[in-house]
Amino acid sequence: MEERLNTVSMLGQAYSLLGFQIVEGVVGAGFPQKPKHSAVFAQISPDGSRLTELARKADMTPQSMGELVDELVDMGYVVRRRDPGDGRAKLIVLTQRGRDAVAAGRQTIDGIEEQVTEILGERGHRELRALLSKLLGATNA
Repeated sequence: MEERLNTVSMLGQAYSLLGFQIVEGVVGAGFPQKPKHSAVFAQISPDGSRLTELARKADMTPQSMGELVDELVDMGYVVRRRDPGDGRAKLIVLTQRGRDAVAAGRQTIDGIEEQVTEILGERGHRELRALLSKLLGATNA
Protein backbone atom coordinates (compact mmCIF):
# COMPACT_ATOMS: atom_id res chain seq x y z
CA MET A 1 0.00 0.00 0.00
CA GLU A 2 1.37 3.40 -1.00
CA GLU A 3 2.04 5.77 1.88
CA ARG A 4 0.11 9.02 1.70
CA LEU A 5 2.16 12.22 1.85
CA ASN A 6 1.27 14.50 4.72
CA THR A 7 0.25 18.10 4.12
CA VAL A 8 3.52 19.53 5.41
CA SER A 9 5.52 17.36 2.99
CA MET A 10 3.30 18.35 0.08
CA LEU A 11 3.59 22.06 0.90
CA GLY A 12 7.35 21.69 1.22
CA GLN A 13 7.60 19.95 -2.14
CA ALA A 14 5.44 22.62 -3.78
CA TYR A 15 7.58 25.37 -2.23
CA SER A 16 10.80 23.77 -3.51
CA LEU A 17 9.39 23.10 -6.97
CA LEU A 18 8.05 26.63 -7.38
CA GLY A 19 11.27 28.17 -6.07
CA PHE A 20 13.34 26.24 -8.57
CA GLN A 21 10.94 27.14 -11.40
CA ILE A 22 11.31 30.83 -10.56
CA VAL A 23 15.11 30.61 -10.52
CA GLU A 24 15.08 28.67 -13.81
CA GLY A 25 12.91 31.37 -15.37
CA VAL A 26 15.16 34.17 -14.18
CA VAL A 27 18.32 32.34 -15.26
CA GLY A 28 16.66 31.57 -18.59
CA ALA A 29 15.99 35.28 -19.04
CA GLY A 30 19.72 35.94 -18.79
CA PHE A 31 20.20 36.62 -15.09
CA PRO A 32 22.36 33.85 -13.61
CA GLN A 33 21.85 33.21 -9.90
CA LYS A 34 21.36 30.47 -7.36
CA PRO A 35 18.18 29.57 -5.48
CA LYS A 36 19.67 30.89 -2.23
CA HIS A 37 19.84 34.39 -3.75
CA SER A 38 16.04 34.50 -3.62
CA ALA A 39 16.38 35.31 0.09
CA VAL A 40 17.66 38.74 -0.95
CA PHE A 41 15.48 39.36 -3.99
CA ALA A 42 12.29 38.41 -2.13
CA GLN A 43 12.99 40.77 0.78
CA ILE A 44 14.71 43.84 -0.65
CA SER A 45 12.76 47.09 -0.72
CA PRO A 46 12.64 49.05 -4.01
CA ASP A 47 14.41 51.91 -2.18
CA GLY A 48 17.00 49.61 -0.63
CA SER A 49 17.20 47.74 2.65
CA ARG A 50 19.62 47.45 5.52
CA LEU A 51 21.40 44.12 5.84
CA THR A 52 19.90 43.49 9.27
CA GLU A 53 16.39 44.06 7.90
CA LEU A 54 17.00 41.64 5.01
CA ALA A 55 18.34 39.03 7.44
CA ARG A 56 15.39 39.43 9.83
CA LYS A 57 12.80 39.16 7.06
CA ALA A 58 14.51 36.08 5.59
CA ASP A 59 14.96 34.54 9.06
CA MET A 60 18.73 34.35 8.58
CA THR A 61 21.74 35.52 10.53
CA PRO A 62 23.22 38.84 9.40
CA GLN A 63 26.45 36.98 8.63
CA SER A 64 24.70 34.55 6.26
CA MET A 65 22.79 37.37 4.60
CA GLY A 66 26.03 39.33 4.26
CA GLU A 67 27.57 36.44 2.33
CA LEU A 68 24.61 36.38 -0.08
CA VAL A 69 24.78 40.15 -0.52
CA ASP A 70 28.54 39.92 -1.21
CA GLU A 71 27.85 37.37 -3.96
CA LEU A 72 25.15 39.57 -5.49
CA VAL A 73 27.45 42.62 -5.36
CA ASP A 74 30.08 40.60 -7.24
CA MET A 75 27.43 39.58 -9.79
CA GLY A 76 26.30 43.19 -10.32
CA TYR A 77 22.77 42.81 -8.92
CA VAL A 78 23.11 45.04 -5.84
CA VAL A 79 25.38 47.73 -4.43
CA ARG A 80 25.99 49.02 -0.94
CA ARG A 81 25.24 52.71 -0.46
CA ARG A 82 25.33 55.04 2.49
CA ASP A 83 21.91 55.29 4.15
CA PRO A 84 20.80 58.93 3.74
CA GLY A 85 18.84 58.62 6.99
CA ASP A 86 21.86 57.37 8.97
CA GLY A 87 25.34 58.04 7.60
CA ARG A 88 26.79 55.21 9.69
CA ALA A 89 24.56 52.59 8.08
CA LYS A 90 24.59 51.06 4.60
CA LEU A 91 21.67 50.24 2.36
CA ILE A 92 21.64 47.30 -0.01
CA VAL A 93 20.20 48.70 -3.26
CA LEU A 94 19.26 46.95 -6.50
CA THR A 95 21.23 47.98 -9.58
CA GLN A 96 19.48 48.22 -12.94
CA ARG A 97 20.60 44.63 -13.54
CA GLY A 98 19.05 43.67 -10.20
CA ARG A 99 15.77 45.43 -11.04
CA ASP A 100 15.72 43.63 -14.39
CA ALA A 101 16.28 40.29 -12.62
CA VAL A 102 13.39 41.04 -10.24
CA ALA A 103 11.18 41.91 -13.24
CA ALA A 104 12.13 38.58 -14.85
CA GLY A 105 11.16 36.87 -11.59
CA ARG A 106 7.78 38.59 -11.56
CA GLN A 107 7.18 37.59 -15.17
CA THR A 108 8.08 33.99 -14.32
CA ILE A 109 5.71 34.06 -11.33
CA ASP A 110 2.92 35.37 -13.57
CA GLY A 111 3.51 32.41 -15.88
CA ILE A 112 3.38 29.99 -12.95
CA GLU A 113 0.11 31.58 -11.80
CA GLU A 114 -1.30 30.92 -15.29
CA GLN A 115 -0.15 27.29 -15.07
CA VAL A 116 -1.88 26.89 -11.71
CA THR A 117 -5.08 28.25 -13.23
CA GLU A 118 -4.76 25.87 -16.19
CA ILE A 119 -4.33 22.90 -13.83
CA LEU A 120 -6.92 23.82 -11.18
CA GLY A 121 -9.27 26.05 -13.16
CA GLU A 122 -10.25 29.57 -12.10
CA ARG A 123 -12.43 28.38 -9.25
CA GLY A 124 -9.85 25.88 -7.97
CA HIS A 125 -7.13 28.53 -8.05
CA ARG A 126 -9.32 30.97 -6.09
CA GLU A 127 -10.12 28.22 -3.56
CA LEU A 128 -6.43 27.35 -3.19
CA ARG A 129 -5.57 31.01 -2.55
CA ALA A 130 -8.39 31.33 -0.03
CA LEU A 131 -7.33 28.19 1.83
CA LEU A 132 -3.66 29.24 1.89
CA SER A 133 -4.64 32.72 3.11
CA LYS A 134 -6.72 31.18 5.88
CA LEU A 135 -3.88 28.85 6.85
CA LEU A 136 -1.28 31.64 6.82
CA GLY A 137 -3.58 33.93 8.77
CA ALA A 138 -4.05 31.29 11.45
CA THR A 139 -0.33 30.56 11.76
CA ASN A 140 0.69 34.25 11.81
CA ALA A 141 -1.85 35.22 14.45
